[in-house]
Amino acid sequence: MHATMPPWQAVFFDFDGVIADSTDVKARAFATLFAPYGADVQEAVVRYHLDNGGMPRHEKIRHCFITYAGKQVTETELAQAGATFSSLVLEEVVLAPLIPGALMSLQQLQQMNIPAFVVSGTPHDEMQLIVQRKGLGYFFQEVHGSPSSKAAIITDILTRYSFTPDRCLFIGDALADYQAAESTGLCFQGIVPHGASSSIFPENVRTSAVVTLSLYR
Repeated sequence: MHATMPPWQAVFFDFDGVIADSTDVKARAFATLFAPYGADVQEAVVRYHLDNGGMPRHEKIRHCFITYAGKQVTETELAQAGATFSSLVLEEVVLAPLIPGALMSLQQLQQMNIPAFVVSGTPHDEMQLIVQRKGLGYFFQEVHGSPSSKAAIITDILTRYSFTPDRCLFIGDALADYQAAESTGLCFQGIVPHGASSSIFPENVRTSAVVTLSLYR
């Protein structure tokens, strides 16, 4: 435990790319889901997915069908596509290794009785199942996913627990995470993968390739 760790009231975590090293799992699933539409569509869909991390999955899939596959989808078709996607990723995400520093950070928070929350774009029920099957449920006060927006989830938690926003930290790897933190008044830590050519975050955002809680005050 770091003696310099700030007294956060709570820490909010995205999941893919922050807790689990599962970003590539989702990219492969998008490529598989859109394989019937050809290689060019697959490439565009995967690029959109990677450029829009943190977006609720159903919104992302709908956009890709309309924009890249040229197909208007019904709610039933969208639900079927979502179920197919879930079947492609569930086991792989459960088996994915943790991002360096994630487990240590969760253990530190637990030792200090600082609650941790998952705020993800993954569908809510699926996200809860993954956290439990990875044996991480013990570390989180609550686990949340889409279709609720990240800002809405955070606002609800801040209200229910009477947290002060600038005494809470959001750790994420996507612009959607940063924007959710900004809009709700949270401090933010950006996770940038090893080997990334540049950061997607504004210059004033502190970033790291590992999850850490001791960089902030």
